[in-house]
Amino acid sequence: MKKKLFITTGLLCCCIAAFAYFANIDGHWKGSLLAPDGNEYPLDYTFKTDGDKLTGSGQSPNGTVDLTEGKAKGDSLSFAIDVGGVKVLNTGKYFSAGDSISLNIDYQGMMMHSTLKRAADK
Repeated sequence: MKKKLFITTGLLCCCIAAFAYFANIDGHWKGSLLAPDGNEYPLDYTFKTDGDKLTGSGQSPNGTVDLTEGKAKGDSLSFAIDVGGVKVLNTGKYFSAGDSISLNIDYQGMMMHSTLKRAADK
């Protein structure tokens, strides 16, 4: 009985470790955002996780801005980024099957959506 419990616990730990490995969002991600005014804006992020903490940056033609309030738990993530003095809230989910992130963006009450794909390292 103890042996069965030990083996089951070991297998469960291996599955959890494998999920944590494959659900890794660390790296460089790109996408685009179609704004309500019809303009399309490139999205370019670099993410780094440390436990439940999400850090990183967003790149634009105007420079690099650090992510703030970043959180990552399981396949969910959230962060804020400063765009021209406006705090933009982002929430999303990581989909390991497609290696993509579905991102919901709240810009001053306007809700927008984008999909990020893993990009080649810079």
